Amino acid sequence: MDWTVGTYVVYLLIAVPLTVWVATTLSRNGRLFLEDVFSGNDALAGAVNRLLVVGFYLLNLGFVSLYLRIGTEVLDLRGLFEELSVKIGVVTLVLGIVHFCNVYVFNAIRRRHRLEQLRTAPVPPQAHLPYAPPFPAPGR
Repeated sequence: MDWTVGTYVVYLLIAVPLTVWVATTLSRNGRLFLEDVFSGNDALAGAVNRLLVVGFYLLNLGFVSLYLRIGTEVLDLRGLFEELSVKIGVVTLVLGIVHFCNVYVFNAIRRRHRLEQLRTAPVPPQAHLPYAPPFPAPGR
């Protein structure tokens, strides 16, 4: 096994578990956020959360796979570390960008939903109380 193949192996051994860890962390901690976005509809929040995880895996593992190829041959340990630092750095940045895009989209949905709640009419009065002036009239 030469240095280039070793770089491929180490890259996959770092990038795939990193993607899995980020996805599980986002799924676990993002569920509460999604429940708030969807106004406590737990079933919908859970379904969207699972769909987001699947999309996250497809997008990021696809990127990791496409970004596997190295343009030049790796000749030594130093080259392995230099190539890995670039590749893992780019994968980490892509994971972060995808995460912030998800947060931005769901925060926009949440904002729109809250504005719609403010626009709804208030609850009509349930009963009427007899009018009583708050203070007695002066001179009486």
